[in-house]
Amino acid sequence: MIEFLQNFDPIVQTLFGTGFTWAMTAFGAAIGFFGKELSQKLLDWMLGFAAGVMIAASYWSLLAPALEMASSQDVPAWLPVVAGFLVGGIFLRGLDKVLPHLHISAPLSEAEGMQTTWQRTTLLVLAITLHNIPEGLAVGVAFGAAAAGLPAATVTGAAALAIGIGIQNFPEGLAVSMPLRRAGLSRVKSLWYGQLSAVVEPVAGVIGAVAVLASRTILPYALAFAAGAMIFVVVEDLIPESQCRGHTDLATMGAMIGFAVMMALDVAFG
Repeated sequence: MIEFLQNFDPIVQTLFGTGFTWAMTAFGAAIGFFGKELSQKLLDWMLGFAAGVMIAASYWSLLAPALEMASSQDVPAWLPVVAGFLVGGIFLRGLDKVLPHLHISAPLSEAEGMQTTWQRTTLLVLAITLHNIPEGLAVGVAFGAAAAGLPAATVTGAAALAIGIGIQNFPEGLAVSMPLRRAGLSRVKSLWYGQLSAVVEPVAGVIGAVAVLASRTILPYALAFAAGAMIFVVVEDLIPESQCRGHTDLATMGAMIGFAVMMALDVAFG
């Protein structure tokens, strides 16, 4: 698999990686074909798992390589990483304030972002789309960093990141399609809207890869930016969403397992 990826330029590698993460979202959304209901305990565990994967990926796949790369620059190593991390969070906060969206368990009256008359279906899809922007960026930046030939970034590590994000995208696709099925949408429409939320990942991935290929200097900033954006999503949405229905311990264990899985992937293959 890795030898196959190494035959391509980083843009194509990014498209393979983000294509996989999109496909996993689509697989999750396809569960809606088999029913309208899913155990709330299982869904909360899966959302916790997704949060754990994203937290681990933010450090092992993004912040740690960023710190190593920054150490070779003429500024304190922590400065590019802290700056990129905070700007990434601010960027997602800005999108969160502007982009109309609705959290999975919230009533339509609690939609966030700009005021709109859009239906619940659209707002749910946009909420998951907001999650997927930093995930696509992270994969693209990782493959772009690997192309720079720095020891801290490898194609294997970027592929491990794509696999981890793909695994946690499965419950996100499911979290979109199931509410849509309960709202009365057909199986086909539920699948369509569920996978649509991840279409942004290849776009964001290519943007991230092109940005870091244009200048090696911005690599630590870009890696930390993606990490900051991902952590914002975890703290602002995934963790509260996984624990708001009383399954706190179950969701927490899901997060622990997700962190362990992503850490194992990155350490073993990165």
